Amino acid sequence: SYTKLVVVFALLRNALGVQQVPPNMVLNSLALVFTFYIMAPVGSQVVDRLHETGMFNAERMKTAEIFSALNEAKEPVREFMVKHGKERERKFFHRTAERIWPPEQIANVADTDMVIALPAFTVSELTSAFQIGFVIYLCCVSIDLMLANVLLAMGMSMVSPTVISVPFKLLLFTVLDGWSLLLHGLVLTYR
Repeated sequence: SYTKLVVVFALLRNALGVQQVPPNMVLNSLALVFTFYIMAPVGSQVVDRLHETGMFNAERMKTAEIFSALNEAKEPVREFMVKHGKERERKFFHRTAERIWPPEQIANVADTDMVIALPAFTVSELTSAFQIGFVIYLCCVSIDLMLANVLLAMGMSMVSPTVISVPFKLLLFTVLDGWSLLLHGLVLTYR
């Protein structure tokens, strides 16, 4: 979920017209915090699976046992990616793998396997992030256009519309409790 969150936050910052506020470190930290929140149930399932395999109780495990335990523990992550990734993307990456991978490698690979689900999930997240960013930009551009028209009607064509529109966009974002609305909406995309 980190990919979608950080892209949406960056697009929001650009749409508001404030290029350096909040700084990248804050946006990345915010994305990490909410990624941990969204992924907490999946992380708990991974830890439970590792406990079931005895990974935490054994003093010495053989390499094969460690890989077997990790293979079992990756299932919740794979299920999350399959659930939230688009089927169309999984089908594309599976078809592409059939064309570019050696036949003996693709024979045992399904479109829900981790190697296919991971790139499909990433592309799905990027697509969703840009769709959300487009809606945010649309709102901000409409404010810019309205204020530019008002300034022209008042004969103030020498005043830069961004000087006036940035405070209005920030005011509107604050009054509407924009951070809460945006974050609630982003978290709920992972139901």
